Amino acid sequence: MVWLDEQFTRRQVIRAGAAGGLALGAGGVLAGCLGDDDDDGAGPAQQVQPSDFRRGGTLRIGATGGGAEDTIDGHIPTSDPDIMRTWQLYEPLAVRNAEFTELEMVLAESLEAEANRADLWTVRLKQGIEFHNGKTVTADDLIFSLRRILDPKDPKVGAASIGYIDLGGLRKLDERTVRIPLQFPNASFPEDIGQYFNNVVPVGFDPENPVGTGAFKFESFQPGEQSTFVRHENYWRDGEPYADELVIIDFTEPTAKVNALLGGQVEAINNVPFSQLSSIEGNPELRAVISETGSWQPFTMRVDAPPFDDNRVRQAMRLLVDREQMVQQVLSGQGRIANDLYAPYDECYADDLPQREQDLDQAKSLLSQAGQSDLRVELVTGDIFRGVVEAAQVFAEQAKGAGVTVNVRKVDTGTFYGDNYLSWPFAQDFWATRTYLTQVAQGSLPDSPFNETHWEDEEFQKLIRQARGELDEDRRCEILHDAQVLEYEKGGHIIAYFSNAIDAHSAEIGGIKEARSGFTLGNYQLRSVGFLA
Repeated sequence: MVWLDEQFTRRQVIRAGAAGGLALGAGGVLAGCLGDDDDDGAGPAQQVQPSDFRRGGTLRIGATGGGAEDTIDGHIPTSDPDIMRTWQLYEPLAVRNAEFTELEMVLAESLEAEANRADLWTVRLKQGIEFHNGKTVTADDLIFSLRRILDPKDPKVGAASIGYIDLGGLRKLDERTVRIPLQFPNASFPEDIGQYFNNVVPVGFDPENPVGTGAFKFESFQPGEQSTFVRHENYWRDGEPYADELVIIDFTEPTAKVNALLGGQVEAINNVPFSQLSSIEGNPELRAVISETGSWQPFTMRVDAPPFDDNRVRQAMRLLVDREQMVQQVLSGQGRIANDLYAPYDECYADDLPQREQDLDQAKSLLSQAGQSDLRVELVTGDIFRGVVEAAQVFAEQAKGAGVTVNVRKVDTGTFYGDNYLSWPFAQDFWATRTYLTQVAQGSLPDSPFNETHWEDEEFQKLIRQARGELDEDRRCEILHDAQVLEYEKGGHIIAYFSNAIDAHSAEIGGIKEARSGFTLGNYQLRSVGFLA
């Protein structure tokens, strides 16, 4: 079985054309409270203070994935190790905080709409931040970075998130200030630009000699094997990083990664399989860090393909699911039930909608009304993410209660992401945490790059346009509530649960933090991780 971690991307699969995973991840988030568990590997987290660390040492981190196509370019991270490297070397303008409640400025001092116009934004950079080569970050670097990301001849990962920037209208106002016009009003622009792949690099950036503003500087890189970094002595955050050296080691599958932690070859690993959690928690030399994320693994129904082009069928399919059973059987309890809506940590999340529960009688009634009493459907799945195949099997069993036959067709990942990707009438997928409008842009509009359900509701699109142009948060939330009601009642997603993320580390280190984003190791903020005194 091929296990794929959360940070594998669709771009990697499509580019490779053979194997891989997906999920253009959520905006990066800064880490939450520092903590370690009690000696048995479980229990409440303890606060770790900077004084608890001893400076220096080599921190070794294990990650699953990677290969010959690995990159160290801050604008095209693909595999899990790629993204982990990106977080160490580079930084964007802003990221979400650990609680996923607000956007925190990183390289930007401010990021504001001009004159209450959601189509015109001004970025003011922080003063005195240095790249690894000693150059000070300026407006020219930001403009260069945006043009590189959006280069029409070679668009980078971030082009899908900020492709609506009017490049021709970019203006340098002074050495630290840039005016950014948009092709249409978008109040969520700060969220869109605040992604881990929209990093600021210096003018003339050379990916063969990578330079960023991150806590660690490039030392060496062997694609598919490991990469080494050293402390950025002039890093702008006081006291960080704690380690002198950071080594990221690639593993082809998670069992080897867990064994490396058990054997002391690495100090920490991410994306621990649910089945391995007990071995971590039972070892007094190890600690588990469990994060309640907004990561979701949907069943996707194409709303333009039979039988799912009849909304009564889609409603019935959502009523087949016993969500709590899914959490227990698929996630081993490491998650919580969902309500067919994504972005649970968004300020505008519609948590007032009735929790959908299994109702087999109502499902039968709806199917009868739709002329589908003996419904038979094929569910296409594959090893695209941990638990996805198991979820398909549990769903098929649950559907039998309403007389629905679900034939689970497991294909290899190359086939899943091959020519029929985004065309399967009934399939699965997975995503990390995002804010609502950012997720909509990725998967719920006609021009979204990953509109798995072919959702093209005109009323929904109108509401999204209105929300994008609304800078008043209360009014925007009212509009987005109406949009979520439409998806809840008519959309093509079945979202049964949100899954936890599990990291593990040696008791010798501290500072690995919980994060709601779904990005592991506290959003890869290894600058705040060190050896305990």
